[in-house]
Amino acid sequence: MKTHKVNRVRPFSAFIDACVKEPYSFARLLKDIIAGITVGIIAIPLAMALAIGSGVPPQYGLYTAAIAGIVIAVSGGSRYSVSGPTAAFVVILYPVSQQFGLSGLLIATLMSGVILVVMGLARFGKLIEYIPVSVTLGFTSGIAITIATMQVKDFFGLELAHVPETYIDKVIALGSALPTIHLGDTLIGLTTLFVLIYWPKLNLRLPGHLPALIAGTAVMGIVNMFGHDVATIGSQFSYILPNGTTGQGIPPILPQFVLPWNLPSSSTSLELNWSTVSALLPAAFSMAILGAIESLLCAVVLDGMTGKKHHSNGELVGQGVGNIVAPFFGGITATAAIARSAANVRAGATSPVSAIVHSLLVLLTLLVLAPFLSYLPLAAMSALLLIVAWNMSEARKVIDLIRHAPKDDIIVLILCLSLTVLFDMVIAITIGIVLASLLFMRRIANMTKITESSYTDDDKQLLVVRVNGPLFFAAAERIFNELRERSKGYKTIIMQWDAVPVLDAGGLHAFQHFVTDVKDDTHVIVCDIPFQPLKTLARARVTPIEGTLNFYPSLQKALDDLELIQ
Repeated sequence: MKTHKVNRVRPFSAFIDACVKEPYSFARLLKDIIAGITVGIIAIPLAMALAIGSGVPPQYGLYTAAIAGIVIAVSGGSRYSVSGPTAAFVVILYPVSQQFGLSGLLIATLMSGVILVVMGLARFGKLIEYIPVSVTLGFTSGIAITIATMQVKDFFGLELAHVPETYIDKVIALGSALPTIHLGDTLIGLTTLFVLIYWPKLNLRLPGHLPALIAGTAVMGIVNMFGHDVATIGSQFSYILPNGTTGQGIPPILPQFVLPWNLPSSSTSLELNWSTVSALLPAAFSMAILGAIESLLCAVVLDGMTGKKHHSNGELVGQGVGNIVAPFFGGITATAAIARSAANVRAGATSPVSAIVHSLLVLLTLLVLAPFLSYLPLAAMSALLLIVAWNMSEARKVIDLIRHAPKDDIIVLILCLSLTVLFDMVIAITIGIVLASLLFMRRIANMTKITESSYTDDDKQLLVVRVNGPLFFAAAERIFNELRERSKGYKTIIMQWDAVPVLDAGGLHAFQHFVTDVKDDTHVIVCDIPFQPLKTLARARVTPIEGTLNFYPSLQKALDDLELIQ
């Protein structure tokens, strides 16, 4: 008999399934090339914008899309996923880049890759199913709010010497800087935003990112004609080539192999030692957790769009390998991007080859268009991220959940959102999952009830009850306390457990304690015991006690024996 192990680790599974096990024709190659070019047009400006948002020069976003995009496409477990820098990471990467510099950020990325590989090998891929939707919506919406707030400075061209670390201080600082608003940057940002919003209404196959940037750059040209300078990639970023040549904007070279700890850091020096690893470990863990959630959520979405199935553990391993390799070429943290992956599917992709083509287009752009990319205004890049933040917030789903979901889910959503904005994502997810679990257990515990049977006979001092629901630690104590009160005045209690699916250690302890409390006055009988509670009683060596505790296979058998005794 053939068995199918759905949870096994299968690195390279998506590429093998799509391009080796299935016939890969020239027609499929053409479809993948077209899809890859389409996604590449979206990815190029986003990669630069996300790198800037993460506190590093824009070329490192392009390096990420190029290197990690190829490695993950080949080694991952989802055939349609397109990986690269994503908006969700901005709120984690920015503090790391500010404190430890680019070198520290790349080391943290490398560490997160190792954690992801371990998670995949440990078969953690299915654990995504245990994260409630209220937690997911809460932290993604919180990240979106934080990203949007971070774009206000460049969108309006505000003069802000220092950006505070905490969210409240950021808002206060941005509010204080509003009098310094720059009209030129604002016009560019508004124009780019307008094109991005209304472009989809034209129903054209060309994504709106490139036309929006062209429109924003055109407005910049008009603004410059009136003598107003605006911030651009070229004016804000510089580079040094290996031969010592310096320049402004983006270097027109391919990613170079370099040890991450040898790159310049914002601090005076960054040595690769245990103290550095310890300091970066919390951030690396956050990156790994978010990368796992984002990539697996993306794979689930793509499964729904295409009818194909991803390999969750193989996807985690692939994401980990990509984040291990990318830092050696200047790549920051990468994961599957839902928007780009969905665009990949809609553009007709058939295999991971489309993601590889998207990365090759990014590399070609570095060689050919790097000088022109330097003219892109930062206000236009901020407008791109504002749209990304809005799409990421899933505001409609949040509103729908608040309007229709149970109160417990609404509490978890609001708490996760608030904690993500005010503190960080790991705290939000941890507390959110714990709270959601506690509230769920309370909900299940409240479902466990006891109902009195019609067989109860006060004249014979016989109480017959049916226990309905799991007897676990959160419910058992309440149930047996209630039964203790009901049983006063009765010499025999029959408990029917046919509707008790679970008896855990807490329930077992409460049951034994109840029997001990009433043994001098009451004879306890348990009948119709399902397999799991019966197994728990057997493992605990709970045996009948003459005149105190007995077990019967059915209620009728227990009643018949009582009749004989009486």
